[in-house]
Amino acid sequence: MKIGMFVNDLEGELADYTSTLLAHRGTQQGHEIWYIEVAGFAYDPDDMVRARAVRVAGEGYDDQAAYLEALRGGDAVEERIDIADLDVLMLRNDPSVSASEHPWTQDVGIIFGQVAARRGVVVVNDPDGLARAKNKLYFQFFPQEVRPQTLITREADQIKEFVEAMGGRAVLKPLQGSGGKNVFLVEEDTANLNQMIDAVARDGYVIAQEYLAAAAEGDTRFFLLNGRPLEVDGHYAALRRLTPPDDARSNMHVGAKTGKAEIGETELRLAELVRPKLIQDGMFFVGLDIAGDKLMEINVNSPGGLCTAQDLEGVDFVTPFLDNLQRKVEHAERYPERLSNRELAVL
Repeated sequence: MKIGMFVNDLEGELADYTSTLLAHRGTQQGHEIWYIEVAGFAYDPDDMVRARAVRVAGEGYDDQAAYLEALRGGDAVEERIDIADLDVLMLRNDPSVSASEHPWTQDVGIIFGQVAARRGVVVVNDPDGLARAKNKLYFQFFPQEVRPQTLITREADQIKEFVEAMGGRAVLKPLQGSGGKNVFLVEEDTANLNQMIDAVARDGYVIAQEYLAAAAEGDTRFFLLNGRPLEVDGHYAALRRLTPPDDARSNMHVGAKTGKAEIGETELRLAELVRPKLIQDGMFFVGLDIAGDKLMEINVNSPGGLCTAQDLEGVDFVTPFLDNLQRKVEHAERYPERLSNRELAVL
């Protein structure tokens, strides 16, 4: 396969990123992986969409660090490719990165992903679905039983009333954004609630969410493929993230520790409850963040942690991932213009 890997910035990629894992293993298996950055697309006067893209020169890279070094090195192959020549375009960018400084970057993957899909490229996750999931309000379209109680507003008085109704404990975070930025835990004795609200409101609407007591012990990142748990030989693609001391966030880049996850009836039930909506929206690869018997978030933009899950479980989650993409390409070839990209994305 010829695969486009759309990321924010190649220099910002790390060896243990899920994108790097997929690209490295894909290259080892003989696939042609091209990295495309947010500024790399162009809609040319001949109505063709092209992109400035880069790939490694060979296949013999022992690990992800060596692969990434080669990708950034002088021997890498850089070309201006025709997007229609790709078999698959993977939208692996984080729209929240640099959103405040460069707001134009947020929709680039969606816009050019939609054009690529019209050119017959299999685009995952489906760009129309990602357009509907541009902010955390998307979470509210899933069944109420899987979600914490939530208020979304910019009115400080409403937020204070909600916090009081929750017994003085709640989580505040921006409607748009990711990575744990401006996420605050409100305690019963919090004296600076006004400052917390102001800090979050600077980014737009505020989400005030019921505090899940189970989150104090961390959460579980659980990966789904085509709306179903990613499982190999009885091992689920999942990991446990332990919240760092004195921090309400479980994001790994802020110091959360990881461990092996236990996937049981609760996690499987939550996955099944959200499956219909994920299928409807063409969400091929998704990460569920679970605390207790509730979902904290549904990650549809570049969910990370697959590398850690694979190491913890000791099985290969990448091969079924890539095999699944290959099947989608074959379906697209057998049913030209008869299946929508949204349907292909979750077949």
